[in-house]
Amino acid sequence: MKRSMKAMAAAAAVVVAAGLLTACGSSGDDGEGVTLYSGRSEELVGPLITRYQADGMQIQVSYDRKATQILEEGSASPADLFFAQDAGELGRLSEAGLLAKLPADLTEVADPEYRTAEGNWAPVTARSRVLAYNPDKMAAADLPEGIDGLLDPKFKGQIGYAPTNASFKSFVTALRVLRGEDGARAWLTAFLANDPQKFEKNGQILDAVNAGTVATGLINHYYWAAAVMEKGEENVPSRLHFFKNDAGALVNVAGVGVLESSPNKEAAFEVIRALLNDDSQRYFAEETGEYPIAVDVPLTVAGLPRLNELSPPKLNLDDLADLDGTEALLTQVGAL
Repeated sequence: MKRSMKAMAAAAAVVVAAGLLTACGSSGDDGEGVTLYSGRSEELVGPLITRYQADGMQIQVSYDRKATQILEEGSASPADLFFAQDAGELGRLSEAGLLAKLPADLTEVADPEYRTAEGNWAPVTARSRVLAYNPDKMAAADLPEGIDGLLDPKFKGQIGYAPTNASFKSFVTALRVLRGEDGARAWLTAFLANDPQKFEKNGQILDAVNAGTVATGLINHYYWAAAVMEKGEENVPSRLHFFKNDAGALVNVAGVGVLESSPNKEAAFEVIRALLNDDSQRYFAEETGEYPIAVDVPLTVAGLPRLNELSPPKLNLDDLADLDGTEALLTQVGAL
């Protein structure tokens, strides 16, 4: 399947909008509609919101939003929902008491390891941290099972990473949870001593690996899946290596929470139900390469494992909430 990101976004509008329009055709509890803060990209969300509005649905979206803004706004936030790209973002809001309890049919869709014990946000899709590699630059047999192997001198100057990107920060937060502050600092210090190459975004890392500028790169799996769906696997030189039972195998989720201060909770719950329906979940699997949470379907890229075939580390996704501590550590070791 060869699809451009633009075409994929348009497909989202058709698939997801249909479910949401059925679920949320009426306005919210107070008759004023639903406001969504989105941490997910406008490229994906924008086309479907345009569809909703054209069909008379009362929903407004504010893009490029983060948990920090909602924390600043507190109970005065105009948002009804927050669609976060990262469990840690939702965890921060949960710790602050800003998220409402969700109905069980929303929170119990996912396997326990991918949902919150508090029951106040719902995972929608999942993605795995992986090592992209160029077989012409690094043989598959030379790839390690865990991130400690990346400290080997053979990887010196040959690893791309994106330290300011949310997904890398979540990985470091997981590392802190699993190994403690000192253990995480020790690994980061050794990693930086191996001269990894700094990039701003995961997509730039993948481009560099494909071009052979670096042999390997730490990214999320769906960047590679999207490239393959758009260009065909034969035109994407890189391949993916999945770590096992290691911080480098972190499986994080994008999810949705409803603000406790929202006067439109029932309408907001219906938005989440639509995102979790079969059609919407299959869209994520078939069009974006993300792992669906609510349906067990394979990704359309041959060879990629299913979600239940991955070997992520054992941790509670709520524990990824301490972004401030992670940023402080990254600054301390000179990674940012």
